Amino acid sequence: MQFGYCRCSTNENKQDIDRQKRELKQLGIKESNIFFEYESGSKIDRVQLDRLLSTVKDGDSIAATEVSRLTRSTKQLCEIIELSKEKHLKLVIGSFVVDCTKELDPMTQGMIMMWGVFSEMEKAIISQRVKSGMANAAAKGKAIGRPITKIEALPNSFLKHYPKYRDKLINATEFSRLCGLSRQTIYKYLSIYTPSN
Repeated sequence: MQFGYCRCSTNENKQDIDRQKRELKQLGIKESNIFFEYESGSKIDRVQLDRLLSTVKDGDSIAATEVSRLTRSTKQLCEIIELSKEKHLKLVIGSFVVDCTKELDPMTQGMIMMWGVFSEMEKAIISQRVKSGMANAAAKGKAIGRPITKIEALPNSFLKHYPKYRDKLINATEFSRLCGLSRQTIYKYLSIYTPSN
């Protein structure tokens, strides 16, 4: 069976994951077999990736548009390759196929490992640039980070549905869906909202 994996670092409001999904569907992967999430590629424990890796069976394939979508950790990439060897999987990275259903040749393994090294290095460079930019902004006296959300700025949808959440008629997931906001944003708003009634 063919499976796909998509990943973006930030939430759906900031990064569009649909391009990755489209490319995987063009490879013939059913949408129901595409696992996706919004997590850092350097994070080792990712819910959807872990689900995918525990779902695949011998002879299945896992596709991703780039190595960096699977992981930005060389160590984790090694673990994924080892699992692929054990389960005789095919890894499809873009148009490149790493066929672990048979013995993996050293050239192919070396090439994918180099991609992993470059992916991890790219992440480190991006992180370094961000830190440098923040330090430069701070030196110029600029405020760092996101602006603080004030109670007066909370969206009407949050205020409208809050009583249902407070009265335990809906849970956080339903609350976020009704508001069209991520659960993380809902929790952030709940931490600053203290209604008088």
